[in-house]
Amino acid sequence: FLFPYTPYLIQERFMAALYGALEAGRVGIFESPTGTGKSLSLICGALSWLRDFEEKKRREEARLLALGDSGPEGEKERLASAEPGHPGSEDGAGEPDWVTAFVQKKEERDVVERLKEEQFRRKKREDRLEKIRHNVQLKYAAKRKRSEEDETKRLLQLSKEVLSEGAGVDVLEQLDHNEEELILAEYESDEEKKVVSGLEEDDDDLEEEHVTKIYYCSRTHSQLSQFVREVQKSPFGKDTRLVSLGSRQNLCVNEEVRRLGALQLINDRCMEMQKNKHEKKSDEEMEGKKRRVSRTVCPFYSYEQMQFLRDEVLVEVKDIEQLVALGRETKACPYYGSRYAIPAAQLVVLPYQMLLHEPTRSAAGIKLKDQVVIIDEAHNLIDTITCIHSAEVSGSQLCCAHSQLLQYMERYRKRLKAKNLMYIKQILYLLERFVAVLGGNVNQNPNCQAVAQPGTVLKSINDFLFQSQIDNINLFKVQRYCEKSLISRKLFGFVERYGGPATAVKTNKENQKLAGLQNFLLTLQQGSDKEGDPPMDAEIDQLRTASPLMQIEGFLSALTNANQDGRVILNRQDTVGQSSLKFLLLNPAVHFAKVVEECRAVIIAGGTMQPVRE
Repeated sequence: FLFPYTPYLIQERFMAALYGALEAGRVGIFESPTGTGKSLSLICGALSWLRDFEEKKRREEARLLALGDSGPEGEKERLASAEPGHPGSEDGAGEPDWVTAFVQKKEERDVVERLKEEQFRRKKREDRLEKIRHNVQLKYAAKRKRSEEDETKRLLQLSKEVLSEGAGVDVLEQLDHNEEELILAEYESDEEKKVVSGLEEDDDDLEEEHVTKIYYCSRTHSQLSQFVREVQKSPFGKDTRLVSLGSRQNLCVNEEVRRLGALQLINDRCMEMQKNKHEKKSDEEMEGKKRRVSRTVCPFYSYEQMQFLRDEVLVEVKDIEQLVALGRETKACPYYGSRYAIPAAQLVVLPYQMLLHEPTRSAAGIKLKDQVVIIDEAHNLIDTITCIHSAEVSGSQLCCAHSQLLQYMERYRKRLKAKNLMYIKQILYLLERFVAVLGGNVNQNPNCQAVAQPGTVLKSINDFLFQSQIDNINLFKVQRYCEKSLISRKLFGFVERYGGPATAVKTNKENQKLAGLQNFLLTLQQGSDKEGDPPMDAEIDQLRTASPLMQIEGFLSALTNANQDGRVILNRQDTVGQSSLKFLLLNPAVHFAKVVEECRAVIIAGGTMQPVRE
């Protein structure tokens, strides 16, 4: 093993056991106390195996290609080297020999063609990266091109502003356009069409096969950054293609989006800006319609710049902070630039949540088939999986979301398509039934409604669905609608434009008096605590109350788990607003099993891994 210094015996044993587990394709549990050089042992052991594995694979490819190019002379050798049980060799019982031979030859030709294509792609990628690594002029040329593009965009924007001032843009039309973004697009519930992104423009590199790689996961971004620095100092630091992944909250360099604060809002805003960019061409091609003010697009979402950033990431090992700095310098999105580097990367560094949460994993383009996963600091792995797939919503959030969604529907009823109205009504019904289960009414102020029988009740998923009277609603379709329509984002924009963070529900006279008194006391309390409370907490609370539907979507998604895998906790407090519904995952193995089934090998490491049976 390549090691920066003479390893201790415990490190040699660790690396040897790790190498053996990866070679055999097993699940390995490694316990290494603090101070024994666990990170460096993981790096050197795993990357040594990957280096040897790639070398074996190349030798095997070269042998097969040599046989494929040898023509009839190599036919006998190919047949002799065919593995037992190869399709067409033993399974062709009852078929003529010429059919079996034809099928086998065709499969061999397909394998050779595939190997040639992979070899061509790999050589093309390696040549490109080597060129970038040793040719500094390319970097300066790219920077010069970016500065020229920025100057061109600035001049175009300036000319547009001058023209708009001269033409006198209709204020009413502009307001109508701004409000147009709040309308839900037409939705087809059963559409399974692949969303064609504007990035798939005749580029072979985006379709390249994923090379065999190691996914390294840890709990926090600081631990990941520390691991990357260890890789940089190791003997593999110069030759390893490493990619650091993170959330938009950590990697976004667009200040307008970063100011939103909440992760869900940042995600939705980013997706909306991409959609605006992709729909720009079709909007321009449409004739006979009024020209509207252009929608906001992200200036960092540039394909050419993200390509350049992708290559820069693969050429030199960088942690999250260096990646963000590079994104700002190159005016390219680090979030997507790093994702485009995944197929060619040998080592991918990412947080727990991104790997263990299947929707996040798919969205990031992570493919675990025949890959290696190393989970470090895994002593709290079970708790992490349980936490990721659990969800909780309060009565006040349910009532607030119902009120906001109802007002949204009433305002845009004539503009919404029938499918949208149907799903909005289903969501309203779900919210109404959830509040009813807590002992309240959605049409009254949740903070003024007393709960008749406070207490905590534990129910299975099916029992909760039956008690709520929502067992006849397809939650999978509702969940898919929420994801595709971005209704929570639209609702947040609606509330942001027309109402305060906590839109009040309808109340009777008695509740209005109580609500007024509570608001007065609340203002007094805020006045007294104004100096002590940090402003950041107030902003977070405002975001939380302004978009409760985002959190409710997580609860709806949790209810789609199997009945035996979780429980729903009904926590009834003194008032409906304080009461809550919580989904608790009881079987984290069901989500981790998918990772184990797909991967070639899974390594779970930590300082304390007892009890191992868990």
